[in-house]
Amino acid sequence: MMTTQNHILFWSFVSLAFLGFVFVFKVMLLPFVLGAAVAYLLNPLVEKLGRLKIGRGLAALLILASFIIVVVGFFAATVPVLYSELVDFSEDLPGYMEHIWALIEPFSHQLQNLMGLQNGEDLKALLGEHAGTGLNVAKQLAGSLAAGGQAAMDMLSVIVFTPVVAYFMMKEWTHMAAWMEGLMPEHSQSTIKILLRDIDAKLSGFVRGQISVAVVLGIAYAAALSIAGLKYGALIGFSAGLLSIIPMVGSTLGLLVSVAVAWFQAGEWSFVAIIAGIFLVGQFIEGNVLTPKLVGGSVGLHPLWVFFALLAGGSLFGIVGMLLAVPVAAVIGVLLGFGLARYKASAYFKGKSKAAPKKTVTKKAVKKAPKKASKNEG
Repeated sequence: MMTTQNHILFWSFVSLAFLGFVFVFKVMLLPFVLGAAVAYLLNPLVEKLGRLKIGRGLAALLILASFIIVVVGFFAATVPVLYSELVDFSEDLPGYMEHIWALIEPFSHQLQNLMGLQNGEDLKALLGEHAGTGLNVAKQLAGSLAAGGQAAMDMLSVIVFTPVVAYFMMKEWTHMAAWMEGLMPEHSQSTIKILLRDIDAKLSGFVRGQISVAVVLGIAYAAALSIAGLKYGALIGFSAGLLSIIPMVGSTLGLLVSVAVAWFQAGEWSFVAIIAGIFLVGQFIEGNVLTPKLVGGSVGLHPLWVFFALLAGGSLFGIVGMLLAVPVAAVIGVLLGFGLARYKASAYFKGKSKAAPKKTVTKKAVKKAPKKASKNEG
């Protein structure tokens, strides 16, 4: 019989083996992780279309083809605009740094003491150095992709292999689920199914819901800021929407950046108020319309937990780690909740002994036994 210690050792070994596998093969795992994410995202649609008796393989092919068309069309429409605004922003960044220097120059003496610099010119040179770094980001990225090399090969492998992985996973989803169910230990099968159901509820709410919210917000912010006349409005709005995958983070950063750009652009508080109002309205719509409708109350992943998981996954395993961060965070969250529930239901937490009630029942049974015997004798 498996003891608690053996369970802990077994699952600790499985967790370490998983981390080791990701660490060793993280370079080649990206298409597989992306393909699994796409399959998980689209599987409910495949299930619904498969009920029309057209075959699961054909249903998966139709859904995947439609998804690819939508994604390619979306990027074809947005990437040129975003790239153009990114280049413009990089070219204007030194000018913004000059504006920032003009604002902080009266306080440069206090700042240089805090930062350990010798004089104001050192602080100005530091700002210029970071501005120069930001100026070359887009150009270096485009140059590395155009020149080929490992980055281009990785991009090509993602474009080619991700749809293949997604198709076969959607096609074989039911068989994979049955195979995994067959590996579950029989004595804990019901408990494991409950935990998997809770994990799926959290993941489906986050992946399908929160990503939908982020895309809608990105398009809405980009359109609203561009119509309002903000420079780099599409870039700032779309970036703020994507960062809204972590609730509050995208809108907060987008608000700060857009308000700063609006002030540098116009220098009028009325224009700044209009730009700020766009994000405040967006936050209201997100909290009262989009999140309740698209996400619901099943997510249960705290924004700080998601933020920590993304940072930890990215620092350990790069892009693959960030893609795996949310599923791993959901699994850990469910297991911690399950462990806490078991702990609070235990005699150790309640401080009560389970042996006392059994003794009381035994004594009552012994006292009643002679009475029943006497009635039978009479």
